[in-house]
Amino acid sequence: MTAIDRYPLPIIRTVPCAPGLTRRHALALGGAALAGTALLPAAARAELVIDLRKGTFQPMPIAIADFAGEGGVQVSGIITNNLKRCGYFLPIEKARHPEKNPPFDSVPQFEAWKSAGIQALVTGRVSRDGAGRLKAEFRLWDVLTGQQIDGQQYFTDPNNSRRVGHIISDAVFTKVTGVGGFFDTRVVFVDESGTKENRRKRLAIMDQDGANVRYLTGGETAVVTPRYSPVAQEVTYMAQRTGEPPRVHVLNIETGQRQVVGNFPDMTTSPRFSPNGARIALSLQQGGNANLYAIDIGSRTTTRLTSTPAIDTSPSYSPDGAQIVFESDRGGSQQLYLMGAGGGEGKRISFGQGSYSQPSWSPRGDLIAFTRQGGGAFSIGVMRPDGSGERILTEGFHNEAPNWAPNGQYIMFFRDPGGQSGGKLYMVDITGRVEVPVPTPAFASDPTWSPLLTAAR
Repeated sequence: MTAIDRYPLPIIRTVPCAPGLTRRHALALGGAALAGTALLPAAARAELVIDLRKGTFQPMPIAIADFAGEGGVQVSGIITNNLKRCGYFLPIEKARHPEKNPPFDSVPQFEAWKSAGIQALVTGRVSRDGAGRLKAEFRLWDVLTGQQIDGQQYFTDPNNSRRVGHIISDAVFTKVTGVGGFFDTRVVFVDESGTKENRRKRLAIMDQDGANVRYLTGGETAVVTPRYSPVAQEVTYMAQRTGEPPRVHVLNIETGQRQVVGNFPDMTTSPRFSPNGARIALSLQQGGNANLYAIDIGSRTTTRLTSTPAIDTSPSYSPDGAQIVFESDRGGSQQLYLMGAGGGEGKRISFGQGSYSQPSWSPRGDLIAFTRQGGGAFSIGVMRPDGSGERILTEGFHNEAPNWAPNGQYIMFFRDPGGQSGGKLYMVDITGRVEVPVPTPAFASDPTWSPLLTAAR
């Protein structure tokens, strides 16, 4: 296994680039100016902001200049693609760039960029340091104020050039929106091939933009509902061999080691990690009903969370680990309920038309995503943890399995058009204004997002 295959990838060391170069400073200092560490005061960068709280934003016109150096165009192309797909930026085509190759160590021609209708500009370069490491640098400029508002250097193995593009994308996204990034992440999903009646289902992993697809299982067992650990490169999922009940597994993506969670004689489904990754909540079917259990991965201690004659399933922890949201048909139809993480009766929080399922608690704690079925359609929506503020983000013939990005701003799900076709992955933001397809090599379902690779242990 090479370094580029391991999860998490090697940590990339960063140092800030000097802010606010004037033309005189750039000429006098050249590359030495990159040693600065001060940041601009808030007033100087107040212009370059997308306020997502309003929900009525306009995509910001931004130019990503070709990065200088070998491999620089690839890195700037990744940044352009990421910012375009997220829906909050409007990258301007290169034909409209007034400076084709703006020098990295000098101030851009702001009036020319402003006349071209561009509000933000990213410049950069890629080189090798004395040790042979890849060195990538970028600057984010506010064209309207003529100020640099961010800049960093990154040092890493040359094989990590794509990750550098994602990390720079995260830096630009966060600086302008005030929301954490999500580009330096992976997605695990169920890859589906073959006819509708004989589908081969394998676990696969890829970059969030669809690149670097790799298969984690071989298709010898049917797999569904993978769920990423919030803190590590591990995924839990349900797998079933022919003639055996489904079992919940945990897979370490870095080492490939697998283990079965729990020693139950009956079907176990819908696993989900606790926020600290130490426990897994799951549903155990016994006869005609199903109840929720929590398993401590280290000690294998099992705690029963619900005791009802209904079907309780799809548990999801709050980010602080204090509560669990789940679905249950105890009231006659599938609805969402909330209880303490130690178990209990549960309080119903969904009251709209139709049935509710597959709840997923946002990493920010402010919203719960869900699937709602009614009126011949499947919708993906969000509500507050107390059940208020319900909003439908997207709907269609068959939408399922919402799962959050680590920044709590986007939800990935799959859409199946029916017939002999199969599911495809999509991404929608919490305003409902941004919805884009996520490329996969074949049919796909049940996506689950990793934490930021730079944050995962």
